[in-house]
Amino acid sequence: MDGIVTILKPPGMTSSNVVFDVRKIFQEKRAGHLGTLDPAAAGVLPVCLGRATRLFDILVDKDKEYVFECAFGTQTDTQDAYGAVIARDDRRVTESELRHILPEFLGGQMQAASIYSALKVDGRKMYDLARAGETIEPKVREICVHELELIEQTGENRFLLRAACSRGTYVRSLCESLAQRLGTIGYVPILLRTRSGPFTSECALTIAELETGKAEGRLMDTLTSCEEAMSFLPELRLPAERTIPTKNGLETHVRGLEDGLVRAYGESEFLGIGEIRKERFRLTIHLY
Repeated sequence: MDGIVTILKPPGMTSSNVVFDVRKIFQEKRAGHLGTLDPAAAGVLPVCLGRATRLFDILVDKDKEYVFECAFGTQTDTQDAYGAVIARDDRRVTESELRHILPEFLGGQMQAASIYSALKVDGRKMYDLARAGETIEPKVREICVHELELIEQTGENRFLLRAACSRGTYVRSLCESLAQRLGTIGYVPILLRTRSGPFTSECALTIAELETGKAEGRLMDTLTSCEEAMSFLPELRLPAERTIPTKNGLETHVRGLEDGLVRAYGESEFLGIGEIRKERFRLTIHLY
């Protein structure tokens, strides 16, 4: 059971509960998700199984994409629809006003994560601490928004947007920043992650669909192989005589490839992920 299954997480379910269910369905102890989705959010949550858990550090750093609704004129204590309303504002935002400021939020920037996020403080999730009434200092970190576009206006003071961004970007905080720039307040009633790295909503399955697949004997068909998941990396074909030394951790001299990670192949098999540095290759993640 080595591979990645892309789950379509429903709102109201924690990412940890998704992993628990997937582990139970596949009967695989080694399992972990590629980036937490807050309980209120829905969408793509890839879960690594078996040897695929060794790819976590590579895949978790990939960009994410979200479709979300910004509702201006209302503020909740959690920045989403699950919280209590704490303020209202009569300011009305127009489509042209919102479209005009979106380019200002592209590129690298510092962002304060919501205290109702899944980030951890001393091993405890921030949203658990916030709901318990504890005082929390918001965490500030660098993010990058690659794309930010207005899809349509969904109602008075409500707009549907799409964002492609780096790991660690909090859409609820982005919505709040947009509202502040427009001189008002806002929250995110709908948040859907449509892509996490190479995994998209088009290939995502619900837990119920996984259970059906298991009952019909086609559970393996739901997995993306480690090789396929890493297809965005360049390929390195090793000479037959270097397969055994590579598996034993020895380096191989290579030419014509830039430094960085590669997919490594022996004479007839996928070996795993390795790194090239100054024309020297070494296998770092064994997947054969």
